[in-house]
Amino acid sequence: MRTLITAGFVAIMMIGWTQSSPTDFTELPTIHWTFRIDTSFFSSPVIDGASVYIGGMDSSLHVLNMSDGKELWRFQTKGPIRSNACIAGEQLFLNGGDGFIYALNKHTGKLIWQFETKGERKYDFADYFHSSPVVYNDLVLVGSGDGNLYALEAETGKEEWRFSTGNVIHSTPVVANDKVFFGSFDGYFYAVNALTGDFVWTFKTVGHRYFPVGEVQGSPSVYKNLVFVGSRDYNVYALDQEKGFCHWNKAFTNGWGLCTTVSDSVLYIGSADERVLIAADPLTGDQLWQQKMEFLVFGNNAFTNGLLYVGTTIGKLHAISKATGEKVWSFETDSYKKYRDLYFKPDDSYRDDIYSIIHSNEEFLDVECKLGGVFSTPVIAGDYVLFSNADGVLYCLSR
Repeated sequence: MRTLITAGFVAIMMIGWTQSSPTDFTELPTIHWTFRIDTSFFSSPVIDGASVYIGGMDSSLHVLNMSDGKELWRFQTKGPIRSNACIAGEQLFLNGGDGFIYALNKHTGKLIWQFETKGERKYDFADYFHSSPVVYNDLVLVGSGDGNLYALEAETGKEEWRFSTGNVIHSTPVVANDKVFFGSFDGYFYAVNALTGDFVWTFKTVGHRYFPVGEVQGSPSVYKNLVFVGSRDYNVYALDQEKGFCHWNKAFTNGWGLCTTVSDSVLYIGSADERVLIAADPLTGDQLWQQKMEFLVFGNNAFTNGLLYVGTTIGKLHAISKATGEKVWSFETDSYKKYRDLYFKPDDSYRDDIYSIIHSNEEFLDVECKLGGVFSTPVIAGDYVLFSNADGVLYCLSR
């Protein structure tokens, strides 16, 4: 039997070695190495031992040497990879973006098994991520564009159960107290029994004038008896894990608040068009501080003792004080420095003639990719900070 992996352990794997290497990066780090592909990265790097794993829009899982960024091996799928790898024991689990879930040997990339879903699909242009697998009690739990959450036997890939919703599931599930929590683009947030797939409860988002369905695009996080999730209806909800009712919600005025992360009993919420990062009491939602961000936040935070690290889709990575929200330093990607003046003023506000340059939401996304927008979650590994960007660069920064 594989060792039980709890939701907390899964969260630690996703943000790397933060728990064992909590020393703050108090000064701006420098580039140690970069790894580039010909298209975008939306997924986040995952570190295991001396290896870095990251999937790209080039349909490849790239495995790199942590010390120098040299590629060790790659695994090819037939779809764009928009999710993170999950490592448990000697196995690596991957949502291939092609309607298949893969299990690989984490050292060699040898295929162990593959499971075919009913197909993957993209909801719209702003559907940036796919569901990342998580492992719980020897089950691989992962959502799909076919509207199902699957539970697969980790050793064999055999389907143990599936739970069907009314639209794509691209949020990454989280498990607590034998319940798996996840959202769907049908506007509902679900809790089901993680071992059997039996329905426990569902919560309907309220919807919004521009997004009446209230699609649940954010991935949930948990703290004590609460589960937090952001929706396209401009709300972040704090829901009761047992009953599914809403304890409190944070309503935004200008756009989505999809990113929620809990560290040291503080809830951090990243927003898109609101362009702020908020620290709040997770039990009440009371705001502790708010930091204005120069652009959209779609990735979650990594943490050290006193700092958090988060990227924005203009192409910057920030280190921010967990206590005060003050920005300690900002790292600018090469693409940001190269192309910023085409679209932005020196203070990172749009040029006055921006609407003569960009004519649609899809073109705004193209600009974010050109600028090296950071949609991923950083990872901390000892003396290094790693993050990927939408210009197809994985950065490894060093103290």
